[in-house]
Amino acid sequence: MWKHTHCKQVSWKFRSYSRIAPPPPAYAHRVIRVSNNISQLGSPKDGPKPRQLLSLPPFPGHPLPGRSSLASHVTVISWVKYYFDEILDSVIQSHFNKGLVQMKGQSGSVSSKQGGQTSMIKMKPNDVMEVGARVHIPVSVAETKINKRFDTIPSGTLYPNADEIAYLQRLVKYKDTDILVLNKPPRLPVKGNLPVHNSMDALAAAALSYDYDEGPKLVQRLDKESSGLLLMGRTKESIGHLEWLFTDVKKSSSWCKAWNDACEATCQRYWALVIGSPKENEGIIRAPLSKVLLNNGKSERVVLAQHSGLEPAQDALTEYRVIGPTINGCSWIELRPLTSRKHQLRVHCAEALGTPIVGDYKYGWFVHQRWKQMPRVDYEPVTGKPYKLRRPEGIDVQKGSVLSKVPLLHLHCRELVLPNISKFRHVLNAKSEDLHPSLSEKPDVLRFVAPMPTHMKISWNLMSSYLV
Repeated sequence: MWKHTHCKQVSWKFRSYSRIAPPPPAYAHRVIRVSNNISQLGSPKDGPKPRQLLSLPPFPGHPLPGRSSLASHVTVISWVKYYFDEILDSVIQSHFNKGLVQMKGQSGSVSSKQGGQTSMIKMKPNDVMEVGARVHIPVSVAETKINKRFDTIPSGTLYPNADEIAYLQRLVKYKDTDILVLNKPPRLPVKGNLPVHNSMDALAAAALSYDYDEGPKLVQRLDKESSGLLLMGRTKESIGHLEWLFTDVKKSSSWCKAWNDACEATCQRYWALVIGSPKENEGIIRAPLSKVLLNNGKSERVVLAQHSGLEPAQDALTEYRVIGPTINGCSWIELRPLTSRKHQLRVHCAEALGTPIVGDYKYGWFVHQRWKQMPRVDYEPVTGKPYKLRRPEGIDVQKGSVLSKVPLLHLHCRELVLPNISKFRHVLNAKSEDLHPSLSEKPDVLRFVAPMPTHMKISWNLMSSYLV
């Protein structure tokens, strides 16, 4: 009798404190539900899941760069359209019509805090923005239709044919007298050597010269496996300005204040999907890098410097910010490199944060071996019910997405901000702030946003549709 009672108490304690058992669902009062003409007593129908929100940067004030300075204020819809300039205006307007654009309640508002949590206030399109205010909008505004996928150029010839020239010209996102901005697809090499003929620099020199005698030159590089915005200069003068702009040495101030302000706004922002989640949601990675030679004596690898003084090291700084929760063991993060080092973002994510980028087998091989890609059970924080990240029907997940057996590198240069070289070139050469009327209307700062490649779009749509 004592043994039976003791075992019963032990088993009761084990069930009570077990970490394997899921949390009990927070059911409301049971109601009668009818399904297939059969009535039964059960829980009420689940309500809509909370939407995952994107937080825009703090509003810097008015006027916005590149916009008219005559406006006395900036409305919420103008700020959202300015930040998501690649999204159709009708899509942004529909989010306002549905009341999905929100902002955290101010300290003096009627509903500032409820139950210890800051409430969200629905914003109207004509509401006026205040300096430092943050707008929250669902991730659905950033989801775009998956366009036709263009594979990398199959030809290995040195001189591009008509199809290759048309392919390169489709990648051009912006062109003026001084610069070219392209949206590079993954698996297309940027800088080639003797055996690599179809690299970006070799093809662009022949296919993207347009009416110039010489083709554009690279002033910025991306890895072969990564994708996103790629900057090229069209003239020797613009190439010199851009190389000076992206150098890591301390820049000397110019006599032109507008040029200095535009240079301060220069930045690159990457989106990456990493395995795991950083301990802090945002921060700055200060981790110097050095190169080591592998045992074969031919290839080298970038690693974190050991501060031994025996090997040369380069300072490397990267700002990061987590832009989504951990789902199926992965997290979306935003990276902003403050220095330009080889494989800087990949090494900082893999070794400094301990969260390698999905598809980065060079610096995250051991984590990929332990990573379980099959859908695992998660629990909704509201109801406590289990759910899985399932493979949707009708979507080809073998294109390198997060659910494919061998995913491609999920690193994309999404945003690029730089001064308008074609405007300031005449000012810097003339040593005068007097501008031609045609130039004064041009914006001081250019901002470009590139849509993600197909495999990252599929991963984004798969994961954002299950965000809770």
